[in-house]
Formats: sequence, C-alpha cells, structure tokens
Amino acid sequence: GGIGKMCAVLSNKFSIPRPAIETFLSICATCNSKKGVNRKLVIKPILSKDFNERGQVDLIDFQSLPDGKYKWILNYQDHHTTFISLLPLESKRAVEVASNLLTIFLTFGAPKILQSDNGREFVNSIINEIKELWPECIIVHGRPRHPQSQGSIERSNQDIENMLRAWMKENKTKKWSVGLKFVQFQKNSSHHRIIGRSPYKA
Repeated sequence: GGIGKMCAVLSNKFSIPRPAIETFLSICATCNSKKGVNRKLVIKPILSKDFNERGQVDLIDFQSLPDGKYKWILNYQDHHTTFISLLPLESKRAVEVASNLLTIFLTFGAPKILQSDNGREFVNSIINEIKELWPECIIVHGRPRHPQSQGSIERSNQDIENMLRAWMKENKTKKWSVGLKFVQFQKNSSHHRIIGRSPYKA
C-alpha cells in the first residue's frame, strides 16, 4: 500500500519514523510493482450513510490471462464501508453475474441501490435475474458513471489488478482465481484513506 496505509498499520504496534517507512517503500520491489501507471486525478467518491445503502458491481477483464475456465473478475463494493467481494467468472453474462451476486447478498444482505460502470441495460438484466431467483428482493438501478464515484471505481479496479499480478509473481503461479481471496482480504483489512479505517472495522 501507500505511505498512509503503511504508517497507519505500523503505528498500532511499532514506533518507526515516517522517513524510514518512505525509504523502505521506495526500494520495495513488490510495493513498486503494485503501483499503477499515471495515476489519475483523485475525485471524491460518494459516501453513503449506511451499510447496503448503495452497492457497486463491476467486471474486470482477464480474458488475456485466463485461469482455466475463468476469464472475468466480479468486483462488488459496498459504498459505505468500501468492503469488497471478489469472485472469478467464466463469462460476463447477466445470469452468471446475478448468481454470484446472490451469494454475496444472501450473506450480507442486498443493497437498496445497485450501480455499475457497465451501463443501465447490464444492471437491469442483473436485477431482473436476481428477482427471478429472489422475488422478495427490492433493488433499484443507480446512475452509471456518477462523476463523484467514477474515479474511485477505476482506482479500485486498477488496485485489484495490480495486487493480483503482484500476488501471482510472488507465488509463481497464474492461478489468479485463488489469489482473489488473498487480495480481497488484503484490501478489506488495509487502512482506507477516505473512511479513516479498514473496511473490516467500518
């Protein structure tokens, strides 16, 4: 992670000067491999007031690096806690996306609003599929490409891809479907600058 995350984690257990942490991060090969190229302008994301008020679903394209039958990554994020759930997908068909989202929703509850960068038709198809399986579920479609949240979504997807590639390099494997759970845990247990704590503690 960045200097802010590292300082937040270390300050709980150790007393290490910030310059020492900065030096370590500058020479850490794994840390540097996770950095995205040409970071975009930081845009303040939407901050929801409650858990499950607004959820974001996006797909990350891994067709160029398939893991057996898996070619896509489902990234679902709760806006209030920034807690993410990552699942491997064989395709981006609405029925498969909906089936995997249902697993998440039946564990944590369904959001009141579901939005996606993939567009209105995509989300409507998912919501319709979910209602076929769970008629009592009430979800409405949120605005795609909301100007306040778009930057946050793009950074989240890029972070996940960078962390996953770093995990594969460290473990000398192309089984990214296995690495997804490690990346999910790392993201959810790391200090988040916007909410001031880790998603697990939010």
